[in-house]
Amino acid sequence: MIRDLTDAEARAALPLKWELPDVVPAWVAEMDYAQAEPITEALVDAVRRGALGYPPHGDDLGAAFSGFAARHWGWDVPAEASVATGGVVSGIRLALEVLCPPGPVVVPMPCYPPFRHAVEVTGREVVPIELDPESDDASLDLCAVSRAFARGARTLLLCNPHNPLGHVPSRAELAGLAALAREYDARVITDEIHAPLVLAPLGAEERTFTPYLSLDDRAVLVTSPSKAFNMPATHGAQLVVLDPADRARLAAAPIPAQNTWSSLGIVAGTVAWRDCDDWLAALVERLTQQRTLLAELLADRLPKARMRPLEATYLAWLDLRAYGVDDPAEAALAHGVRLAPGQDYQPGLTGHVRLNLATSPERLERVVEGLRAALDDGGQGTPRG
Repeated sequence: MIRDLTDAEARAALPLKWELPDVVPAWVAEMDYAQAEPITEALVDAVRRGALGYPPHGDDLGAAFSGFAARHWGWDVPAEASVATGGVVSGIRLALEVLCPPGPVVVPMPCYPPFRHAVEVTGREVVPIELDPESDDASLDLCAVSRAFARGARTLLLCNPHNPLGHVPSRAELAGLAALAREYDARVITDEIHAPLVLAPLGAEERTFTPYLSLDDRAVLVTSPSKAFNMPATHGAQLVVLDPADRARLAAAPIPAQNTWSSLGIVAGTVAWRDCDDWLAALVERLTQQRTLLAELLADRLPKARMRPLEATYLAWLDLRAYGVDDPAEAALAHGVRLAPGQDYQPGLTGHVRLNLATSPERLERVVEGLRAALDDGGQGTPRG
């Protein structure tokens, strides 16, 4: 059910990801797979009907998400709790400006770079909590969170599941954060765009996704089907807030603060949440296979590489410091492979990369082979433009 795009198809469909000629891309979070057919059909039908106007005030997106949450996570969230927005990052910025107090914002590191940027453009200070790269445990450091809250921070940005670490927080871990948020009257904004992408268990212990909002009713959930269903161009996301007064404050945000979202995003998002469970199940199976293949390729060709346990997402976090190359992503580019540099996710962190495995097995092998060649020559190649 999951169809690989050919190189030519991928270059046409994903022009940003594939923008460099003669380079296999494994950097930005897009999948080299064709979209689910119900989404394609709904979008084609909408365009043929001329449905390209401004989005309506009322839509079915909230109800579709509620149904998805009930089926997949056993979570009963009201349909009216969803507030449409253009994208997850713009939703985070909106939540910071409208719902969160001024002052420092706690950001666990490494993090998706726009987390830091969203904090900065709202005039707030980033308070980083850095994961020790030597640690085997990718859990959130709750002691460090408590210290940050005690020093005055009243907002935390959570990524659940985590990008780039691939970690699925346990229910106990999230409950501990919720207890701290209540103790310090702090607000948590949780990005759960990768929630549908929890992979098969790596061992005996199964990681189950827990919606953070189910434990902390003052939190703000920001999500979108765009990542799991590979359709960022549709420009649609949603904030989920349980307090009607908070929803009213979001609805009252002026146009320069909220701008708008896409009518096509509403169409695609509603169909994705409602009608694409079979496609999603096939995708998760495929990504699980790709995770296994990547582990085998690394063991064979880069045995000193350390991959964080990939419990969710299709983004592997690789520690390559044992090879003595400060910027493996730059080195790999000289060998025809584009990866995301680790220092983008944690400034100053050397020897790490994020690798997108959502591609064909053949291309994944080319990615690992290019990275191996780059590290074998000590990163001395000349990067391509």
